[in-house]
Amino acid sequence: MRLRQIVLLLLLALVIGAFVALDLGRYLSFEQLKASQASFNQLYAQQPLVVAAVYFGVYVVATALSFPGAVIITLAGGAVFGLWWGLLIVSFASTLGATLAFLASRFVLRDWVESRFGQRLADINAGVDKEGAFYLFTLRLIPVVPFFLINLLMGLTRIKTWTYYWVSQLGMLAGTAVYVNAGTQLAQLDSVQGILSPALLGSFVLLGIFPLLARRGVAAIQKRQVYARWASVRPKTFDRNLIVIGGGAAGLVSAYIAAAVKAKVTLIESHKMGGDCLNYGCVPSKALIKSAKLAHQMRHGAQYGLSDTAPSFSFKAVMQRVHDVIRAIEPHDSVERYTGLGVEVLQGYGKLVNPWTVEVALNDGTRQRLTARSIVIAAGARPSVPPLPGLEEVGYVTSDTLWDEFAKLDDIPQRIVVLGGGPIGCELSQSFARLGAQVTQVEMGDRIMVREDEEVSVLAREALQADGVQVLTGHKALRCERRGDDKILVVSTQGREVAIVFDTLVCAVGRVARLQGYGLEDIGVPTHRTVETNEYLQTLYPNIYAAGDVAGPYQFTHTAAHQAWYAAVNALFGDFKSFKVDYRVIPWATFIDPEVARVGLNEQEAKAQGIAYEVTQYGIDDLDRAIADSEARGFVKVLTVPGKDRILGVTIVGTHAGDLLAEYVLAMKHGLGLNKILGTIHTYPTLAEANKYAAGEWKRAHAPQKLLAWAKKFHDWRRG
Repeated sequence: MRLRQIVLLLLLALVIGAFVALDLGRYLSFEQLKASQASFNQLYAQQPLVVAAVYFGVYVVATALSFPGAVIITLAGGAVFGLWWGLLIVSFASTLGATLAFLASRFVLRDWVESRFGQRLADINAGVDKEGAFYLFTLRLIPVVPFFLINLLMGLTRIKTWTYYWVSQLGMLAGTAVYVNAGTQLAQLDSVQGILSPALLGSFVLLGIFPLLARRGVAAIQKRQVYARWASVRPKTFDRNLIVIGGGAAGLVSAYIAAAVKAKVTLIESHKMGGDCLNYGCVPSKALIKSAKLAHQMRHGAQYGLSDTAPSFSFKAVMQRVHDVIRAIEPHDSVERYTGLGVEVLQGYGKLVNPWTVEVALNDGTRQRLTARSIVIAAGARPSVPPLPGLEEVGYVTSDTLWDEFAKLDDIPQRIVVLGGGPIGCELSQSFARLGAQVTQVEMGDRIMVREDEEVSVLAREALQADGVQVLTGHKALRCERRGDDKILVVSTQGREVAIVFDTLVCAVGRVARLQGYGLEDIGVPTHRTVETNEYLQTLYPNIYAAGDVAGPYQFTHTAAHQAWYAAVNALFGDFKSFKVDYRVIPWATFIDPEVARVGLNEQEAKAQGIAYEVTQYGIDDLDRAIADSEARGFVKVLTVPGKDRILGVTIVGTHAGDLLAEYVLAMKHGLGLNKILGTIHTYPTLAEANKYAAGEWKRAHAPQKLLAWAKKFHDWRRG
C-alpha cells in the first residue's frame, strides 16, 4: 500500500475516532433535531447563505465518511429550508458526498482487492461495463439498501466516476424527496420509523423493481424488432420444442437433455454421429498414441529391466485397431441409442429457412421442413488448411482425413512433415515418430504449444526431439513444389529459404468453425470466426442458440458438452429462467508423452492480466510411484493468491497429467484450497500423491516461522 493511501487511512481513522470520542453522534438524534428546530429556523432567517453553506458542507462530510445520522440531517434540511430548497441542497450534497466516499474506496482499497481477487473482480467489471449504470440506478431507488455500502463496493469496480455521480444523483432523488418532505412536517412526526411505513417501503421496492420491469419491456420491444421481418411466417404452432443441427458432442448433449425432460426434439446429422471427436479427433488420436507409446516402451525395455526390442508390427494393423476403437465406441453415440432415448434423428443437412423453420435435405434425396420453438446450432469445426501455393498439387492430409488415408497404407510414410506446433500437431508428430517415421514439425512461431508457459514448451520440445522429431520453430511455410519425384515444402527462416522433402504433408494448424451451409447468412445471424452469441449462447434471434466449436471460445469436447447444457436448458426454459454460461474453470490436456494438462491461469496469462500470484512447484521426479514406473519426469505447478491457499490455476506435466488434474478442477470449482487437498488421504503409492505433495510444498513455504521458534523454545524448556 502506498504512503498516500496510508496517510488517507490514518486521517479517516482520526476523524472517525474524534467523532466517537467527542460523542458527536448525540447531535444526530431525532429528539435533538426536534428540540433544536426553532433555533435552526431562527439562525437561517438571520444568515440564510451561511447556514445553507455550512449545512451543505456538513452533509458532504458526513456522507463521505459514512457517518450514521444521514436520515436526521436530511430531515433537518426539510425542516430548515423547506421542500424545494431542501431537496436541491440535499440532493447535490448527498451525491457529492457519496462520490467522495466512492473515490476514497477506490483510492485506498481497489488495488489491494484487485491483487487478491483479480479474476473474480474482472468478471464483475465486465458486468459493470455492460450494465453497471442500470444496476446502480436500481439500487439507489431502494433506500433500504445501505447507501454507504453501495459507495464502498462500487468504488472497487471500474465504473466511471461521472457515471457514478449522475446515476446516483437521479437514483437517490426519489428517496431524498420523501425524507426532505417528511422534514417539513417534523412537528407531526413522533419518530424516524414513522416515515418508513410498510406502504412507503412497499412503494420503494416497487420503484426499485420498475427498472427491471422496464428492462423486460425494452427487451420485448427489441425482440419484436429483431423478428419484424419474419412476423408473417412465424408459425402459430410448432412441430418440435427443439431442433438440434449437428450430431457431435454439443448436439448430442443438447438433444439428450431435451429428451430427458420430455421435450419433443429432432437431431439432424449429415454424416457421422459422434462428430469430430469420435471419428477424427479425440478417440482415434488416443488409440494411435497408445500404440505408439507401447512401441516406444518396447524400444526402451531396459528402463524396466527388460531387453530393448525393436517392435515388429504392421502399420495397417495399427490403423485397423484405431478404426476398431472407433467402432467399439460408436454405439454410445449411435442413431439407435438416441432414438431409444426419445430423440428423433434425421440423417441429412439442416438449413435455417427462418428463425423457426429448418429444411432438411435427407440423405435419401427427399426434403422435409420442420418448425421448432427453439433451435441449437452445433455444427462443429473443420481443419484449417493454409493457403499455400502448390499445396493441392503435392497433396496433403488433415487431422480429419488422415485416418482413412493412412488406413489404406501397408507401411507408414517414411518422411512426414507436420505443419503446426499446437496440441494436434505435437500429438501426431510424436506418435508418427514413435511408429518409425522421419518426422519434421514446422511451426511459424518461436515455440511450440505457445499457450502454455515457456518452460512447458521447452519440456514438450525436448520430449518430441528425444523421440526423433525434428522441431523447426521460427520457420514459415511459403509454398509447396514438385522437383522430379520429390515433394518439397519451402520454408523461410532468418531471411533464407529452406527446402524440406516429404512423402506426406499433414496440415495441423488449427480448426475453424463450420459457418456456411446452415442458412445463418440467409437469415442474418452474425458470424465472425464463430457464431456470435451472448452470455446465454443466444444468437441475434433469442430462440436460436449455438454451442460447441461453432460457438467458441474453446474447441474441446468437454466444453462443447458444458455449453450444450446451457443452450438446451435456456432454449427450453429460458422464458422462466436463463443461465449464463460459466467458463471460470475449464481444464484441457495435450496427450503427448509426458502429458501436459492445465486448468485456470498459468504464469504468462497471470502476468498479461496483471493478476498477482504465488507459484508452488513439486517435481514429479521425486514421487515414489513415478520412480517405480520409470516415469519420473515433469512437475505440478500451482498458482495461488499471494499469502492464501486459494488456487488460481494449475499446470501439470507428467504421465497421466490429464487424470491428475481432475482433483484441482474439483477444488477450483467448489472453492477448495490447497489446505483441503493436503488434508485429504491419498492412496500410497499413486501418482495422485503428487497433488498432496504440491500442497505440502505450499504449506511449508507458509509455515509460521515465529510461532515455530516459540515452539522450539517450549520444547527446549520441557526437556529441562
